[in-house]
Amino acid sequence: MALRIEDYALIGDRRGAALVGNNGSIDWLCLPRFDSPACLAALLGTEEHGCWQLEPVDDYTVERRYVGDTAVLETTFRTESGEATLTDLMPRLDGRADVVRVLWGVRGRVRFRHVWRVRMDYGSVRPWVRRDEVDGEPVITATAGPDLLVLRGPELPVAVDHVHEGEVEVREGEEKRFSMAWLPSHRTLDDLAAHDDVINRTVEDDEDWAQICRDDLPHLEVVRRSLITLRLMTHEETGGIVAAPTTSLPECFGGARNWDYRYCWLRDAALTLGSLLEAGFTEEAMLWRDWLLRAVAGDPQDLQIMYAVDGARRLPEEELDHLPGYEGSLPVRIGNGAVEQLQHDVLGTVMEALTRVREQGDDPDGNAWSLQRALVDNLAEHWDEPDSGIWEIRGEPQHFTHSQVMVWVAFDRAVRAVEEYGLEGDVERWREIRDRVREQVLERGYDEERGTFVQAYGSTELDAALLQIPAVGFLPGDDPRVLGTIAAVEEDLVRNGLVLRYRTDSGVDGLDCDENPFLACAFWLVSAYAGAGRLDDAHALFDRLVGLVNDVGLLSEEYDPDAGRMAGNFPQAFSHLALVQAAFDLADATAPATG
Repeated sequence: MALRIEDYALIGDRRGAALVGNNGSIDWLCLPRFDSPACLAALLGTEEHGCWQLEPVDDYTVERRYVGDTAVLETTFRTESGEATLTDLMPRLDGRADVVRVLWGVRGRVRFRHVWRVRMDYGSVRPWVRRDEVDGEPVITATAGPDLLVLRGPELPVAVDHVHEGEVEVREGEEKRFSMAWLPSHRTLDDLAAHDDVINRTVEDDEDWAQICRDDLPHLEVVRRSLITLRLMTHEETGGIVAAPTTSLPECFGGARNWDYRYCWLRDAALTLGSLLEAGFTEEAMLWRDWLLRAVAGDPQDLQIMYAVDGARRLPEEELDHLPGYEGSLPVRIGNGAVEQLQHDVLGTVMEALTRVREQGDDPDGNAWSLQRALVDNLAEHWDEPDSGIWEIRGEPQHFTHSQVMVWVAFDRAVRAVEEYGLEGDVERWREIRDRVREQVLERGYDEERGTFVQAYGSTELDAALLQIPAVGFLPGDDPRVLGTIAAVEEDLVRNGLVLRYRTDSGVDGLDCDENPFLACAFWLVSAYAGAGRLDDAHALFDRLVGLVNDVGLLSEEYDPDAGRMAGNFPQAFSHLALVQAAFDLADATAPATG
């Protein structure tokens, strides 16, 4: 069975991604895109569903790290007979996708078991595997439908009952390099590509990028790792930012809250853009802006909450019955039915992100404003309809307070664009709706008796998304209504020091099983503490949350404090961008006043 979620690390080429276990096994690999069918899918089943393993034969201890501020993973294995490192990376190459694995003997000798078991289409298809030669070099190829995989390296494993297995020994000072390339199966394989300097080139490129980040942040090393992770989940050609590179890692072990996150949520991507801009990475932010303009082009009524990395709209949800699921968590899903939902908060988040882009002086042709204006005009016709909210509930739509706050944000940013930048728009109508929404939120979304905002109009339930009210400028961070909401969240939603999204036993989301605390919500509480002037509490919580990252600085979607383990898809963009924003908020709140 698969390892614990936190025992994996991410490598990628900013097009596809893989999860590498601390046992030297790649148990999840999607090529050539994040949302391509996995050719290694043991993560959601067993070895039979595909893995590529290089693990010491003898008992060992293990230590991992990323090489500097890069996506190059180095795993060190120590046995009684010696010590060796395994370096894993996915170099960026044109027209193909490669996974490179380099064994290096540090001391003595270490024997590795080498298993190459590829299974196409999420572990359901055994490919046609054969030995071949390219430019005189022996290789193993695996072909199925549109996909061709090519394994190269010394001492290639031999076929045993549909599995390639063997042993590889490395001695002190010795290097053995393996690689697997993906190509479209119709292409002629006539070039294996040189990998001689691929590690150094990848390290130099990644570290040059990471140095842009502002350096006045708490836990700077962890913040940089989060930004590097967000970059890894940004498609380098299209600019689309996926929510996670995995599907169906459970929010509740053994339960049904298993979703496919390998798509681009406008909300997540817009928030990521904000974090990248604040950190100083304008190039990636502008790439996302261009992706957005392409993805949502057309009738504003056709706006979706998510798209594929290339902007494709159809993401039908289906269940894969042949996979037993991570630790028996079923169903395993691909696609995401939430694509059909109405979520009013999305447009507010997008409007805020594009406002920040405009503040950078970027909208030379006016296309972004034309898009925003059309979207806001359409929202003006539908803003008071119930929606499914930020958490994509599968129960009955409601008037979620957070959604309506973000409706206010959408109209507020539209009004500001006219007032501050002289852009054209129906500002009188937008201003009137903005003020009406604000009045309604304060009247119907606030519980005077308890002194807190509530999850939905007419409800008494809490929602951690309400912690974002000061972050978007709806109310100041020290407003009594915000302070009351923080206190209510502490009372109702904090479990073992972490924060639930909402109480699942209220039945609001239409699902039976429970879930674990949502890590992004805890980082929102850090930001709320900072805005409320509770800096000691903010730093203490931030320190604790940073302590939850795994040994290479990654976070999943949720955390099970009882079992002390991660849950949900991994790594999760929402968790990492909330971490980055909390660091910004802490740094700004503790910076000495100037002027």
